[in-house]
Amino acid sequence: MPQPPVQPDPVKPGQESVWDYPRPAICQPTARHIQVIHQGVYVADTHQSMRTLETSHAPSYYFPPEHVQMQYLQPSLHRTFCEWKGQAQYFDVIIGDQRLSNAAWRYHDPSATFIALRNYISFYADPFDQCLVDGEKVTPQPGDFYAGWITSHIAGPFKGGPGSRFW
Repeated sequence: MPQPPVQPDPVKPGQESVWDYPRPAICQPTARHIQVIHQGVYVADTHQSMRTLETSHAPSYYFPPEHVQMQYLQPSLHRTFCEWKGQAQYFDVIIGDQRLSNAAWRYHDPSATFIALRNYISFYADPFDQCLVDGEKVTPQPGDFYAGWITSHIAGPFKGGPGSRFW
C-alpha cells in the first residue's frame, strides 16, 4: 500500500523548512556559532562551519580542523560511503576515561561537489553533553544513521523517525 505524502510542518518566522532543502544534498558556509562540549571540554567551537542540507534532513555541521581539539580524536577503523560526499573516515572521541566510539567523521577526499568539506570534522550530537547552535542545545536527528542537528531554526518533520524510511 503506498504511503501518503509527507505533510511539512508549518514554518514559523525565522525558520526554514527541511522540505525546502535540495536533493541531491549541498553544502554551504554558515557563520552561526557551532559548539561541541563534553565533560566540560570544548571539543569544537567555531563561527566558520559548513553545513550540509538535504530534503527532509536536519543540517549536519562541519568544523574546520583548526577549530577542533584534535588531541581528543583518535582515528577508528570505521568507514562509510555517502552517495553525495564519498568515503568518510571516523574518529573516536576520548575525554578522560570515556570513549565515544565513531562519534566524529571527515571526508579526506570528498566528491567534487563537496570539496569544501575536505578534512572538516562533523559530530553526531547524541553522545555529547551539549551540541549548540548559537547557544541553543540541539536535538539529534532521529535514528542511528542520520547526524542532523535539530534546532528551533528549522521545521520538519525529519527523516529518521518511525515510518520515515521511504521519504
